[in-house]
Amino acid sequence: MFFSINMLNNWAFAFSISVPMHIILRSFSSVTTMIMGIIRGKRYSTLQMLSVALLTLGVLVSAWADSEGKGKSMSLGNEASSSDFSTGLAILLLAQLLSAWMGAYVEDTYTTYKASWTENLFYSHIFSLPLFLPLSRSLKEQYVELAATPPPSRQEGILSSKQQLSGSVSIPEMLLKFLGKTGESLPQGMLYLLVNVVTQLVCISGVNLLSSKSSAVTVTIILNIRKLVSFIISTLVFGHQLSAKMVLGSALVFGSGALYGYETSWRLPAARRRKEALTNGAKAVESTEKTS
Repeated sequence: MFFSINMLNNWAFAFSISVPMHIILRSFSSVTTMIMGIIRGKRYSTLQMLSVALLTLGVLVSAWADSEGKGKSMSLGNEASSSDFSTGLAILLLAQLLSAWMGAYVEDTYTTYKASWTENLFYSHIFSLPLFLPLSRSLKEQYVELAATPPPSRQEGILSSKQQLSGSVSIPEMLLKFLGKTGESLPQGMLYLLVNVVTQLVCISGVNLLSSKSSAVTVTIILNIRKLVSFIISTLVFGHQLSAKMVLGSALVFGSGALYGYETSWRLPAARRRKEALTNGAKAVESTEKTS
């Protein structure tokens, strides 16, 4: 499941799905995870379900805005201009359904066996490695291409030539200069791959640690907040243009995540504490009356 979900999420990039759109659509996972929880017998408050409904609306508005920005229809018809986008949406939807199933499975595993999150991190990766064998030829070709890229220091002059005309320096160029100084002799592609591997390790370790201490729905909501940061960084660094509908959709997605967090982490625990205090107080009064 872990291998399939990650492969599907990456495959979607081949079907006209932009990075901001990819981030927003993956935020739909809280909906599928909640549905999976309901099927498994869990109960959620009205505010929790409302926040997930708003998140769903935000995802739909964002998908509509992104489709309009590409000049494509949101209908799932057979139009050639929308076929790639529709395929990308279908792939991401399948990935979210599998992710919800895996989230529930992992939650049950931690509850039943009290396993360490490091065990889950290790085994999910070590069992996935053999599944890459059919892709070995493609991986080798991609590795050769990355290894053949020039060091970042040689790319700096090419990238900065356009910036010299305007007198400004972009965020990607600033990042490139920093990485160029830290790995002057390393090919640019390999340097970026190394940075990506390190950040992925930090990310997936945090997700596994969070999964061992929180419910599946809470994990997806917290990850939506993380996606907000990724969304903003992606927009600033790569220069994506955001329409009013896209801003509205992303605000609904991340605002509903904050609403769910308020309900789950503050209001409901506070209500339970008040109920427990009243119950304990009533028991104390009853015990006093019996003694007297």
